[in-house]
Amino acid sequence: MNSRHATLRPVFRVAAGNILEMYDFQIFGYYAFAIGRTFFPSRSEFASLMLSLATFGAGFLMRPIGAIVLGAYIDHRGRRAGLLVTLALMAFGTLTIACLPGYQTLGLAAPLLVLLGRLTQGFSAGVELGGVAVYLSEIATPGRKGFYVSWQSASQQVAVMFTAVLGIVLASALSRDQMLRWGWRIPLLAGCLLIPFLYVLRQSLEESEEFLARRRPSISKILRSAFANWRIVLLGMSMSVMTTVCFYLATVYTPTFGTTVLHLAEKDILIVTLCVGALSLAVLPLSGALSDRIGRAPILFTCTVLALATAYPALTWLVHAPSLWRLLIVDLWLALLYASYNGAMAVFLVEIMPPEVRVLGFSLAYSLATAVFGGFTPAICTYLIHITGNPAMPAVWLSCAAACGLSAAVVLTVRRSGRGYA
Repeated sequence: MNSRHATLRPVFRVAAGNILEMYDFQIFGYYAFAIGRTFFPSRSEFASLMLSLATFGAGFLMRPIGAIVLGAYIDHRGRRAGLLVTLALMAFGTLTIACLPGYQTLGLAAPLLVLLGRLTQGFSAGVELGGVAVYLSEIATPGRKGFYVSWQSASQQVAVMFTAVLGIVLASALSRDQMLRWGWRIPLLAGCLLIPFLYVLRQSLEESEEFLARRRPSISKILRSAFANWRIVLLGMSMSVMTTVCFYLATVYTPTFGTTVLHLAEKDILIVTLCVGALSLAVLPLSGALSDRIGRAPILFTCTVLALATAYPALTWLVHAPSLWRLLIVDLWLALLYASYNGAMAVFLVEIMPPEVRVLGFSLAYSLATAVFGGFTPAICTYLIHITGNPAMPAVWLSCAAACGLSAAVVLTVRRSGRGYA
């Protein structure tokens, strides 16, 4: 029992830091409308919202750069040192956005500084997921890598749930006008208050034995090896597209979609988001454990095919007669697809990367998926609805992501079974 607890302690420590990283990175999207009015004022609410969502998406453009720079650093220096750096960078970016005066006070400098804070967040997040996933895989007990790695994504769901609970409390205590003027800053500041505690947790992490047993290549050699394996990185990116689009559609975009398209109460929508986080938290470890038993491929194929078959009918059913219960059912279905898929996908992505560039390769593949597809999901869905007049268009975007995920999973499974990845 003591041995088991000793193994689980580092899982808690690294996952706790990941909760804050993902909370701080995602919270911008939940309050995009209020942030748009504060820093991007315009006569058109649509224009303000699009500028805010574009800034939210801009953070994802920095993720590939962070993946390369910080990923090489972590593969060379170690998992613990890199995870401390990412925590510090995320804290700086979040504090900048939370405390910055609005456009009326600073003028053009306000949106530029918000953009800087968002880019810093993106630079940090570019390697956070990869660093955590690889660390968990390296400390996993034999035959349980899928279960261990699944806690990287499961910890994100705690961030989703905390965001929803805090949002429900604020929506009950403050008027809509108060939330738009200053209430949206409270969730960002709340994240900053946890930083000292999480820093202590991460500082106590021990380096994985698997990393210590390997020779540490130079950063230049790590970079050369990563680019030599560009095919695996691109296939990993395509496989990650399904995860990123489905996640941001079911969580970050839901408050915006629910209020601006479905015209439902903000408090009710946050309850849906809370349920989505709870379901994902329960399903992710189960999916990871199942993938340890039956393999990764069956789960990946099943989830992507189900997404292709059900996304548009589900969204069409929702927008035909919008209600809280319909939104709950559809969002829970999307959450089930996301969590089931990601529980197998994350560990599969770790396994296909060469050991010497595992953090960089995972982080770059995942970051490219979020930068090109997932991170801009709120903005793309908003734009697609605007130009077509069809409120079910987010389902088309998800279907494209599912097609990418299915195609990449098939190619990688065939290649891996044929000759493997050393």
